Amino acid sequence: MSAERVPTTHTKVQQCPECGSNRLMRDYECAEIVCMNCGFVIAAKLADRGPEWRAFNAEQRAKRARVGAPLTYTIHDKGLSTMIDWHDRDVYGKRLSPGQKAQIYRLRKWQRRIRVSDATERNLAFALSEISKIANSLNLPKNILETASVIYRRAVKERLIRGRSIQGVTAAAVYVACRQCGLARTLEEIAQASNISKKEVGRSYRFLIKELDYFIPPLKPSQYITKFSNQLTMAGKVEEIAHKILANARELKLTSGRGPTGIAAAASYIASVLTGERKTQREIAEIAQVTEVTIRNRYKELVDRLMFEVTI
Repeated sequence: MSAERVPTTHTKVQQCPECGSNRLMRDYECAEIVCMNCGFVIAAKLADRGPEWRAFNAEQRAKRARVGAPLTYTIHDKGLSTMIDWHDRDVYGKRLSPGQKAQIYRLRKWQRRIRVSDATERNLAFALSEISKIANSLNLPKNILETASVIYRRAVKERLIRGRSIQGVTAAAVYVACRQCGLARTLEEIAQASNISKKEVGRSYRFLIKELDYFIPPLKPSQYITKFSNQLTMAGKVEEIAHKILANARELKLTSGRGPTGIAAAASYIASVLTGERKTQREIAEIAQVTEVTIRNRYKELVDRLMFEVTI
């Protein structure tokens, strides 16, 4: 075997530079990559990026893994800061002496002050808590919360918050996140959860879209079908038939120029009548936040122009 060593950190080697062979051996004990054909040492002094411990089964690997909390954008410091709890106990579980308690109290106080140091951090801390409140009020999933936090962070980085209310921008960020992720939530719901007017949320939403250059796909009526079915506690068959009605209506271009909530409410009403789970137009109108007249008009259009056959 050749004694020549080439010190390099390149580990993604596919073939030997001397003979062109693909038969390479990675010697982890000597931290080398060696050609098995000619014995040329292709790479040496490779850094082992794995853990310093060994595990022989899944249980040992789970016990010996050392990880902290996952990185999250919903906390102003991304969850990387340390926290001093209020248990007043040491690492062994013993209670602290009165002198140690006073010292820990001072450390805890200064740690809390240092954690939110400047105006930007204070703005982020307050705004991200507001986003979390809106998400909890609307029962939004984790990905919506993370996406809204990223949108607000970008707005802060672009200095778009100056002169605007934090509540309005946070509500607009949540609405943008819902639209980007395809979750059916209306401006009225966002405004009601954030305790500000719909006009303010809409103004901030249009401002974010324009300044951050976001592309927001238009809402589809099918995105509201599942929401209405869950809120009306209807069977899955009703939801399936409503989706079929909307698909046929889309092919005939009956949804063009119509509000997505109204056409989805009408499709849900027709599906409930066909399956025998009759829901009144008033019940569906309250859930969809549209008027009964809108549901009746969309219902007449679908029934008059749509020719479909449903097997129940």
